[in-house]
Amino acid sequence: MTASATLTGTVGNDGSLYRQVKRSQRRHLRNMLLLMAPSVVLVALFFVVPVALFMFRSVDNSDLLAKLPQTTSAMQAWDGKNLPPEAVYEAAFHDLKPMTEAQAAGVGRGLNYVLPGFRSLIVKTVNNLPDTLAAGQFQAGMTAIDARWSDPVYMATLRQQSGPLTLFQLLAAVDLRIDEDGNVVDVEGEAAVFRGLFLRTLGTSLVVTLLCLVIGYPVAHVMATASPSTARKLMLLVLVPFWTSLLVRTTAWVILLQTEGVVNNSLRWLGLIDEPLKLIYNQGGVYIAMVHVLLPYMILPLYSVMQNVQPNHLKAAASLGAGPLEVFRSIYFPLTMPGVAAGCLLVFVSSVGFYVTPALVGGPSDQMIGYFIAYFTNASVNWGLAAALGTYLLLMIALVYFVVGRLVGFDKLRIR
Repeated sequence: MTASATLTGTVGNDGSLYRQVKRSQRRHLRNMLLLMAPSVVLVALFFVVPVALFMFRSVDNSDLLAKLPQTTSAMQAWDGKNLPPEAVYEAAFHDLKPMTEAQAAGVGRGLNYVLPGFRSLIVKTVNNLPDTLAAGQFQAGMTAIDARWSDPVYMATLRQQSGPLTLFQLLAAVDLRIDEDGNVVDVEGEAAVFRGLFLRTLGTSLVVTLLCLVIGYPVAHVMATASPSTARKLMLLVLVPFWTSLLVRTTAWVILLQTEGVVNNSLRWLGLIDEPLKLIYNQGGVYIAMVHVLLPYMILPLYSVMQNVQPNHLKAAASLGAGPLEVFRSIYFPLTMPGVAAGCLLVFVSSVGFYVTPALVGGPSDQMIGYFIAYFTNASVNWGLAAALGTYLLLMIALVYFVVGRLVGFDKLRIR
């Protein structure tokens, strides 16, 4: 017999108390949902929806379809063999004829990402199209303007980009492309940069996370075991960087680490070096600045967990004959694992998207994925590729969270 049936039977035949309890539960649930609604709507409108829309740009091809509606529609009827039929060229003529040179450059720019040379083809064609062409002469007329209109590679590329969705940017973000036969192949030569970029971003983030853990763990332990007054002073030192902008903190490291900076001048004054060390515009400078910026994100979760570790547990292990290292390995470190996992995730997730710090203190070969996302968003205005890079970055973070959760337990990622 269920609990609800028991309650109904014990109250009476009319079940009035049972109905009152159910109404109270529904009212409580409604009030709880109403209290949560503003925050849920806020997160949805200003986080989930913008991120989803930006990620959709990695596969969205509606812009080309809007500018070349007849051409893209006619391309759907072509099987991709030999050259397109006359109807495709006629459609292209009617799409391109009303365009200005600026509009043609906009159309060609998107296609130029896929196949370099498409922008000049579109602009040249628009500038030289006659007012009219005789029926059956559209292919010949456009080929007379530029022979690339009869190039199978250009036509196959235009056909590939004639659908509402495109995989070009998602493939390009991992150094892949679709050839004229429709096969996915590797990008060759200097264009293959993004796989190495992702590996560099991942490697830099892992090193920074490890350094923050090695430095932050003993600092958090000292704070957790110090007297209340000392702990407050140390906490103040940890929180001070949050009162200064990231740009100011990074610029300070430029001043400290440059050739004639404070660090090199101090080392020469002490007689430790004869020539200034190269501490900036390289990977070492990136590590130093990023560790300084992200160290508080490691210390605070560790300190929160270490505060709750009972000293009696450590004393009990020591009284049973365990040495200091054994006490740390078997008792203290496992108890602080939630703080370790949370701190590592905070530092790693923050570091993989770093942009300003590597841009200021790193060299050209030290830039991370965040720099290129910003470049393709603001400078190159290739939002599709920026969205594709951002999508893979988000997937990489989700994968790391899943792996860490599986290794240490998802319950330990929550700091109680």
